[in-house]
Amino acid sequence: MAPDAMRTAAHSLADAQPLSYWLDDPGKPGALPALTGDERCDLLVVGGGYSGLWTALLAKERDPGRDVVLVEGHEVGWAASGRNGGFCAASLTHGLANGLERWPDEIGELEELGARNLDAIESAVARYSLDCDFERTGEIDVATEPHQLDELRERHRRTRQLGFSGEEFLDRDQVRAQVDSPTFLGGLWDRRGVAMLHPAKLAWGLKRACRGLGVRIYEHTPALELARSGAGMAVRTPYGRVFARDVALGTNVFPSLVKRVRPYTVPVYDYALMTEPLTDGRLASIGWGNRQGLSDSANQFHYFRLSADNRILWGGYDAIYPYGGRLDSSLDHRPETFLKLAGQFFECFPQLSGVRFSHSWGGAIDTCSRFSAFFGTAFRGQVAYAAGYTGLGVGATRFGADVMLDLLSGGRTERTALRMVRSKPMPFPPEPFAWTGIELTKRSLARADAHGGHRNLWLRTMDRMGLGFDS
Repeated sequence: MAPDAMRTAAHSLADAQPLSYWLDDPGKPGALPALTGDERCDLLVVGGGYSGLWTALLAKERDPGRDVVLVEGHEVGWAASGRNGGFCAASLTHGLANGLERWPDEIGELEELGARNLDAIESAVARYSLDCDFERTGEIDVATEPHQLDELRERHRRTRQLGFSGEEFLDRDQVRAQVDSPTFLGGLWDRRGVAMLHPAKLAWGLKRACRGLGVRIYEHTPALELARSGAGMAVRTPYGRVFARDVALGTNVFPSLVKRVRPYTVPVYDYALMTEPLTDGRLASIGWGNRQGLSDSANQFHYFRLSADNRILWGGYDAIYPYGGRLDSSLDHRPETFLKLAGQFFECFPQLSGVRFSHSWGGAIDTCSRFSAFFGTAFRGQVAYAAGYTGLGVGATRFGADVMLDLLSGGRTERTALRMVRSKPMPFPPEPFAWTGIELTKRSLARADAHGGHRNLWLRTMDRMGLGFDS
């Protein structure tokens, strides 16, 4: 970054508060009391993010008489569910290309299930009056390099050939008529497959809806140990225990209570900035009248969107894996990444020079080697888990909740019959091999971005093995 650009980027960050914009909200609900003593229930849900909240809600919708308890180690929505970009996608497979690569025989069914899942989320937003700024505006994948434009054209051609016609190809003038950046060369607009929303408000709304259906929620109640207890299960917490017939684990990036699941995921730290509200003049300078979400098509990509009050969220690019996969709150704030993101923001939107950032934050998400969720059971089917959403959990966690409930019921459904649900990703190796492999992959991806998309021998080998690393 040139010295003048670095000074501009640094100046824009001077007043940025080091916390998630979404969580910095006066409407944030107060925490509920922690569990003290013993509780008994039919279903215990562990985790108060989207995964756990959807599971508790759907369990009560399926059977209003089911006694459901949810425990959360901190507060509902405080982790990835309260700090993500708010892109609620229909895709269950981290994009059509990833799904085609891994489950070509099921991709039609997976796309249909994903579309139905997003429709169901939209219906739940209306039914429970979830005040989460839900906007089904779609998303544009933009090309900022010539090889990316060629890749988007080929993707559009292939998906239409396969009968998927949800994306519209935009040339340079067409994409800049939607959102004006001198870096945009073209794009693919998925008009219906993605909604924008306020992620923390979605979590808080689901919390309220669950309680309205009778779910008992305990916050500041980490689940410490899972074990058999008679014909059911018992989970120990700091001040008590929960005895349940069944348990659903929605802990995602946090170490699973089923230890054999832990090697399948690693934590990756993702970072984002939020601007001050744009004036009418500044907003007009970039267009963006249709309020779509956007992401660029590099391996190290950015995601960006407008908030309800016309701020721009700008995130992504760096994806930091800490050696040993440790979870450390000190990694939530990374000034060198914030400076890099700010500089890249003004490269994308030079007409917004002078805009300042109000918030800067980061945090861990879980990723797995296939980039999309995996599922399973333990303790002879009385415990179900879902994890590995790799940044696509805003929408896909609702599908995962249905899968966990299906697995606990023991019956075969259209979801549990899927090879995607019945298979597992390849686990990550122990250290130092995990860190070495991930770092080598990241550097190779950066090199591919800088050299016309050319994938070196390491990346081609990872492709053949169905492995990789996604920012």
